[in-house]
Amino acid sequence: MCGITGILNLRDLPFPSREELQPMITRLAHRGPDGFGFYVDNRVGLAHSRLSIIDLQGGDQPIHNEDNTIQVVFNGEIFNYIELRKMLGHQGHRFYTRSDTEVIVHLYEQYGDEFVTHLNGQFAIALWDKKLQRLILARDRTGIRPLFYSVTDGRLFFASEVKALFAHPAVKRRLDLKAMGEIFTYWAPLPSHSIFEGISTLPPGHIMIVEKGKLDIRQYWDWEFPTDIPDQRSADDLAAELKELLIDSVRLRLRSDVPVGAYLSGGLDSSVTTSLIKHYTDVPLRTFSVSFEDDEFDESDYQKQLVDYLHTDHSHVLCKKSDIRDLFPKVIWHTESPILRTAPTPLMILSAKVRSEGYKVVLTGEGADEVLGGYDIFKEAKIRRFWGRFPDSKMRPMILDRLYPYLKNSPMASRAYAQHFFKQGMEQFDKPYFGHTPRWMTTRRSWQFFSPDVKAELQEHHSYEALEKILPAEINQWKPLNRDQYIEAHTLMSGYLLSSQGDRVAMASSIEGRFPFLDHRVIEFANQLPLRYKIMGLNEKYLLKKAMKGIIPENIRNRTKQPYRAPDSQSFFIKGKPVEYVEQLLSKQRINQTGYFDAQAVTRLVNKCCKGRAIGFADNMAFVGILSTMLLDDMYIRSSSTMSDSMSC
Repeated sequence: MCGITGILNLRDLPFPSREELQPMITRLAHRGPDGFGFYVDNRVGLAHSRLSIIDLQGGDQPIHNEDNTIQVVFNGEIFNYIELRKMLGHQGHRFYTRSDTEVIVHLYEQYGDEFVTHLNGQFAIALWDKKLQRLILARDRTGIRPLFYSVTDGRLFFASEVKALFAHPAVKRRLDLKAMGEIFTYWAPLPSHSIFEGISTLPPGHIMIVEKGKLDIRQYWDWEFPTDIPDQRSADDLAAELKELLIDSVRLRLRSDVPVGAYLSGGLDSSVTTSLIKHYTDVPLRTFSVSFEDDEFDESDYQKQLVDYLHTDHSHVLCKKSDIRDLFPKVIWHTESPILRTAPTPLMILSAKVRSEGYKVVLTGEGADEVLGGYDIFKEAKIRRFWGRFPDSKMRPMILDRLYPYLKNSPMASRAYAQHFFKQGMEQFDKPYFGHTPRWMTTRRSWQFFSPDVKAELQEHHSYEALEKILPAEINQWKPLNRDQYIEAHTLMSGYLLSSQGDRVAMASSIEGRFPFLDHRVIEFANQLPLRYKIMGLNEKYLLKKAMKGIIPENIRNRTKQPYRAPDSQSFFIKGKPVEYVEQLLSKQRINQTGYFDAQAVTRLVNKCCKGRAIGFADNMAFVGILSTMLLDDMYIRSSSTMSDSMSC
């Protein structure tokens, strides 16, 4: 893992300089604490901060070709670099390092812009072709590694994180209210938005080609589903193929010149990755987990069962509510975005533990739910569609009783409330996003806390029109579950789970996460599966469970999914009073100063939280979202405190 940044002149301007790049790349030292590298010529400047994982001695970037006409800086890993290196060697290319980065250079020489389709990895790439005077930016298929850019005053600025862009005085700082409305609906800005006005993200599965002053953005990969799903192979046959794909994906992601560990949550997905390491590789199994004081969130009993079963060398950290409130500002400094839950905070604590134990790389189970049909929202949507065919039925919605057994304040506690909640959006039965509407409506209740000016700004964005614009034309021809998967992968997963809850909090401690379930071969295989092999009745991830029979303990293999969560608003109050920074940021004076929220409405919400009455999802999401927005404004827009400087140390 690493950090990259750069400047490209789109017209005749003074040359980019190392002096300009130095403060930008310094802001990314947490992503790459092992050294910096630079390349500057008459039109472009590239910079790199390195986290040494492969070719520790010879892999310093930028990496170039034989005549120095192609330069690459790269954040991520190319897992199939050994196979690519062998192929390129047979084609006459000569290598001067053992790094995975160098295959990018020679793939581009061999295949031009199609080089990216040969990569199995997670990456953000900047490639400068000096002969053709063209820059290529590329991002991995599912958006594991971030890449931001801004066009300002005739120049293109790009970086792994926004804080590096803000280190240059030409890049302006302002929150984008439309993106804020998207976050308070979908949990993340829609592609290619960021929370900052004038700063965009390169969407997953896209490349940008910059030539003769023009930006050309092209998609090279996407989640695709058949309109007719063949159903000719047996479950046993498909389970065997899935197992082999996952074994190979895990093996590839264990390639490293430093030790590799794994996260172990106690759920099915992390149990799969750790068990495959144990049974099918010779890599020593080193695992890490996080536990909680509150039984509602804690899974340590399941973690212990698997540790005992696999005889793994294991470490765990206990996350307390005090840890969440103390570290939450640092989390927002790294997420660079408002968030609606505190869940990234324990994972940042866990990544610090991994680093303290001398590890730089961990495998995780992220992506299994999106790829193989594991989320409650998929089961919920299946029931709602069954109900929606006969909306007056009294019996059909009773199936909802089988959902959410793990929730302390489940919507199923009251059948009348549950039926009201899940009936939301029934008028959009034929829309591709039908399955998500109850969740989005709950999240959007936070809009009531926006100021009148922000509400007026967002009024024209009240519909889901912006979302529909990013959906493929053929989505309505797909099966309903496949539609749900596509939308989940392009909103919550890429925009929040792989970012705020993934890359950002791991890289805060210079930890690289790797995701076997997000190998594009696994995704492409799963996208062709008959739907019943994803959700059999209401049994989620059916084929994965079948593939893992005899490999993981039965009680974990058949365990009902419990989503990872953490304590929210209750973490920020001591004896009925908000902690000092919360009190300051959510004061009427500060709220009015920023203009984002309605001060009276926020005060009522804070008082409700003080009394411990914010027990539902809506109130908790609103509180965390407002607080994180105010922290973001304080650190990145107003810089009214020294907090932003201290976070970068």
